Amino acid sequence: MNVPFNQELVDGVLADLNIKHIGNATIRQCVAVSKRLEEATGQSFIHFEIGAPGIPASKIGVEAQKAALDRGVANIYPDINGIPELKNAASRFVKAFLNVDVAPSSCVPAVGSMMGVLGSFILCRHLYKERDTFLFINPGFPVQPLQAKMLGYNRIDFDIYDNRGEKLYAKLEEILSSGKIAGIIYSNPNNPSWVCLTEKELEYIGTLATKYDTIVLEDLAYLCMDVRTNKGIPFQAPFQPSVANYTDNYILMLSGSKIFSYAGERIAVTAMSDKLAKRSFDYLQEEWGMKTVGDAMVYIVAYALSSGVCHSAQYAMAAMYNAACDGTLNFVEDTRLYAERAEHVKEIFIRNGFHIVYDKDLGEDISDGFFFTMGRKGFTGDELLAEFLRYGISAISLKSTGSRQEGIRVCTSKITENEYAVLDERLRIFDANNK
Repeated sequence: MNVPFNQELVDGVLADLNIKHIGNATIRQCVAVSKRLEEATGQSFIHFEIGAPGIPASKIGVEAQKAALDRGVANIYPDINGIPELKNAASRFVKAFLNVDVAPSSCVPAVGSMMGVLGSFILCRHLYKERDTFLFINPGFPVQPLQAKMLGYNRIDFDIYDNRGEKLYAKLEEILSSGKIAGIIYSNPNNPSWVCLTEKELEYIGTLATKYDTIVLEDLAYLCMDVRTNKGIPFQAPFQPSVANYTDNYILMLSGSKIFSYAGERIAVTAMSDKLAKRSFDYLQEEWGMKTVGDAMVYIVAYALSSGVCHSAQYAMAAMYNAACDGTLNFVEDTRLYAERAEHVKEIFIRNGFHIVYDKDLGEDISDGFFFTMGRKGFTGDELLAEFLRYGISAISLKSTGSRQEGIRVCTSKITENEYAVLDERLRIFDANNK
């Protein structure tokens, strides 16, 4: 069956999966729809919807994990604090690539950054009784506001698109001055737009977080993957920009999923400032009987959510962190492949009548990387997503990421060189049918 597929076929698959409109579907539902249509049509889809690694897992991590299993750790509960090897390696890694000093005691493993964020939401909500709202600097990873919603926490957001530079400072102060914000969350580089906040913008966030005593949750899932400068040399500038340079009120999410392609083992580290870890809050003591933030993160949050993180995966992460610090694992060079793919895919889209939605970082062209955003004149993001299903292309709508802009998120992780020609042909037919 050639593209475009029959609309009735697409509608039937959506109905079978109880999806009223693809624009409202979750990422996993989008994957399910595309898989069903592949089966029905016999045509492979171009998969832009799910941000899964597209390169092999680090062999250094795999070998370290296998060795740990061979030593018998599988039958031993891991310390919920994290094994010393990982805590020490995480502290070293933060210094090597962010130039930030964080003690090993302030580094706590999590079952992926998703658990790190979920736990951080719970922790921040229990620092001040009156602070019941989280601020999302959007667009962002759709699951994070879902987590806050699941917990029953209030949410407020704004789109970074129209709030760069000094406008960001003004917008943040307007919201933080309410006294209701328990935490601020964003990713940098950003999922889905690949916007990269500048040092000055991070300084604005840090300054206001200190002024209003609000905790910043900085998701660094794509750490050092802004390829416009080479951040791959450990302990040497340029470093990954971070709000940690401008406030002590931070918790960093350091995931192994993308930088080491270790998504399958669900391993990450949350690193908070030493000053925050040692702070006491009356409401925290009242609610949980726990004196300090660091102890509450470990003995209440981490314990209740997972009672520890996969023992062998912690050894894997420790080995990868240390190898990166030693310069024997160049994860920045390994992940550069995504930027190379993005460059090719962007060119194909633009040649066929599309445009980049989030296209600038304060006047500078956006970096190539794991994600980018695409729009089409005359189409909303939801309409474009729905129409793409008929052309064997699956993505997610920017609306689902909290964006106020019209378009889709394109993930470069799964497309291969062999699919460039297929994508070009399908977009050429789309363009011809939508002049």
